Amino acid sequence: MNNKNTESLAPKNEPLKEQNPDSWRPAKTDEGDVDAFKYPFAFNRRRVKQGGWSRQVTARDLPISRQIAGVNMRLESGGVRELHWHNAAEWAFMLRGTARITGVDQEGRSFVDDVAKGDLWFFPSGIPHSIQGLGDEGCEFLLVFDDGNFSEFETFLITDWMAHTPREVLAKNFGVPPSAFDRIPEEELFIFPAPLPGSLEQDRREATGPQGQAPLPFDYHLLAQPPDKSNEGGEVRIADSRKFKVSTTVAAALVHLKPHALRELHWHPNADEWQYYITGSGRMTVFTGGAKARTMDFQAGDVGYVEVNRPHYIENTGDGDLEFLEMFRSDHYEDMSLAQWISHLPRQLVEAHVHLDRRMLEAVPQAKRVIVPG
Repeated sequence: MNNKNTESLAPKNEPLKEQNPDSWRPAKTDEGDVDAFKYPFAFNRRRVKQGGWSRQVTARDLPISRQIAGVNMRLESGGVRELHWHNAAEWAFMLRGTARITGVDQEGRSFVDDVAKGDLWFFPSGIPHSIQGLGDEGCEFLLVFDDGNFSEFETFLITDWMAHTPREVLAKNFGVPPSAFDRIPEEELFIFPAPLPGSLEQDRREATGPQGQAPLPFDYHLLAQPPDKSNEGGEVRIADSRKFKVSTTVAAALVHLKPHALRELHWHPNADEWQYYITGSGRMTVFTGGAKARTMDFQAGDVGYVEVNRPHYIENTGDGDLEFLEMFRSDHYEDMSLAQWISHLPRQLVEAHVHLDRRMLEAVPQAKRVIVPG
């Protein structure tokens, strides 16, 4: 009897079972005790405020995610993620809508810009910034932090800091009477509603002081960049410090797979990989060495994680397109391809290992494919 296919006699959560078929009936190639590498944002509570909401997935939820944490945030039209900064660097991907972002660097140089779907931003550790939803629908975005134990709910907020500073000190610092601070909030705002801003040009003029504007933009228009790899199976766009100059601690790839296409068998030698699934459904098998492997299924809104050097693939298992982000705590993107590796070895050596005949080996493309059509 194959115990892997025996139906459960106990009660079971049918919707979760249907979403995770490779956990219920594992592939025959799965083996051993492999830590879970999936966690849905939907499992975590939203912190709902007037003007928007936030939720996060950190190492507290997904213990293997030691290098990166993620936050999903929604801002209504006019909603503001208040002026703040972090110990960790903040990388972002716009999922929907439009927003205005601001930042000021160490030299007092300002940055104000509008971002839309597919755009990125990056604020290094300690750089104060803000985000405000624009238009009729506001915005929703993914934030990625270069610390798996990061918490979005324990950041340095301007309101929280001022509320915990004596009024006489605030007055001395700004050169105004203490009564000027009678109306400051008594606790953090975090996310709050505000009037929509004026024009981008007006905000830039008001923000720009004698030091001028920041020399490197804190945002990047990823979808305006031609794909780094593309074929009939999909496309990949890579954004790291070689293109997005200010992003020195986070590198990323936006992967788009057509139905049944494959993100080829590969591994990353420079950093752990944190994934966010944007649309569609797929599956991934991670091999951990020592004859251990596990396959898990992913849907939009899920987080995946693969530790450094662990080989894996991602396959589109749905009828629609699959889109996801690959994120790395590194200044550059790096991967190694199984097919490219064996195509650059003596044929006899490969034959002796995996018993593929020479004609088949000669058909393996020497260039890295990245995406294999379905």
